[in-house]
Amino acid sequence: MIKHRRQNFSQKGLPSFFANDLRREIVDFSFSAFLEGVSSSPILCITVLFTLGVIFVNGWTDAPNAIATCITTRCMRVRSAILMSAVFNFLGVLIMTQINSSVASTISNMVDFGGDTHSALVALCAALLSIVVYSVGASRLGIPTSESHSLIAGLTGAALAIQNGTDGINMDEWSKVLYGLVLSLVLGFAIGWIMCKLVTLICSSKDRRTTNRFFEAAQIFGAAAMSFMHGAQDGQKFIGVLFLGIAFSNGQSSVTGMTIPVWLMLLCSIIMALGTSVGGEKIIKSVGMDMVKLEKYQGFSADLAAAFCLLLSSLFGIPVSTTHTKTSAIMGVGAVKRLSAINLGVVKDMVLTWIFTFPGCGLISFVVAKIFIAVFLA
Repeated sequence: MIKHRRQNFSQKGLPSFFANDLRREIVDFSFSAFLEGVSSSPILCITVLFTLGVIFVNGWTDAPNAIATCITTRCMRVRSAILMSAVFNFLGVLIMTQINSSVASTISNMVDFGGDTHSALVALCAALLSIVVYSVGASRLGIPTSESHSLIAGLTGAALAIQNGTDGINMDEWSKVLYGLVLSLVLGFAIGWIMCKLVTLICSSKDRRTTNRFFEAAQIFGAAAMSFMHGAQDGQKFIGVLFLGIAFSNGQSSVTGMTIPVWLMLLCSIIMALGTSVGGEKIIKSVGMDMVKLEKYQGFSADLAAAFCLLLSSLFGIPVSTTHTKTSAIMGVGAVKRLSAINLGVVKDMVLTWIFTFPGCGLISFVVAKIFIAVFLA
């Protein structure tokens, strides 16, 4: 277990709710205490491994969306773009979490696994395993997955299982997921359209060769910005989950008011960067080539629009799907030229995937959580 110093607060005449807050403040979240907890608690060890596995899968399956347009417009080669994306994913997780960790807070407080922290840790393990199973299965088919929605669905399914009802769902926080769904679709499309339209008007009288050279460099910048914001959004989500698991192992049922340690940010960002470095060529092709044929200025517009949407969402603590945001921005860019430029068949496949993520991953998580509860808590 991770160490924390207990004191008899009742002897000091403090109210019990204030005593609980003080106990949270003195929990030892140092890296050495974390290592001790992992070595002494098998269930914490499994939780950490599953969480890091999900982060790795996210870097592998979701991060390629950030560089898809940059590669398909031939501004960068695949391996160079993947390595660049890995670096900026790392920086996004590390820097943005220190500036504003509200997305991590939303994920941590979205569900309630109950007061029994050992049972909560078992349910969290089930949720994480379900996310890995669902995400890997979808990615094997070359379909862009929404890791954000998989995470949300997995946590929700496990909370429903352990609480035997909807008491485990915090609708005030969960409603931000619905805001994010609308925000990523509507705002991504709108800003993508506006950005591309402005670029078209500004460059209409420019020499095509000159603008192509400019947008080749500009799109590399756009892909880096998109990778940074992917790390800022998705990295925070998984940091919140891992932080919650550590709190459960320490007997704390909530992480409200606790500060995320820097070593945890570093650990998650490194794992995500490693996952990104693995690649994801099928997803790059599906997002960057099959949906709509892009020119360099269009790719730049899509990247910048998507990165801006992710920045807004991160600052307001709204968890959104980076896949939703990027593909919506690409559709907005394609609509500037003509709606027929968009391959609606690919868009339909993606939308169906997103729609089935919540019930599909949620159901897997619910079943696995029930199995884990029966096996480990009987």
